[in-house]
Amino acid sequence: MTLPTPEDVDQAARGLGLGATPFELHGGLCGWLAGGGENVTDWPARVLADRAAATPAADSPLEQLRSATSAQLEDRGFGFDLLLPQGGAGLDERAQGLFDWCRAFLGGFGLAAGASPPLSEDGQEALADLARLAQASPELSEGEEDEDALAEIEEFVRVAVLLLHGDCVLGPRHRKSLN
Repeated sequence: MTLPTPEDVDQAARGLGLGATPFELHGGLCGWLAGGGENVTDWPARVLADRAAATPAADSPLEQLRSATSAQLEDRGFGFDLLLPQGGAGLDERAQGLFDWCRAFLGGFGLAAGASPPLSEDGQEALADLARLAQASPELSEGEEDEDALAEIEEFVRVAVLLLHGDCVLGPRHRKSLN
């Protein structure tokens, strides 16, 4: 499944009065799901820890975001994508979107997984690295080396999310099915 565009998510979020960017919403949703949070239609209220947040309509880009994200995290072909600023955005804007995504991921993950999630050693390291990225801010430049570095960081984040989802969701599910 494909993710909706950041513009569509932004418009839907504004329509519901959600005070988060598309990147923060997707990061928080991914963190929530990777941490074992329920895959439910009222996810904005849970991810934003705001009981008053409205539930998106069934045909909303926010509902499309939830269903596509859930399907991608479960995809055995590792077809998971991050919702980030598009290629037309400048390097700094794309880097800021990624760092915002990581901050929101940590919040959603913490809400769902709690204080002591069942993480492997690699999972603990990945979570610590995501926390470092969440504290980062872009440094102004537009070189090809910086483009490559951002692409590498995006790929790292993508794999880290899949690892954490494996530790907190797929691993326990697999162990349950063996018993």
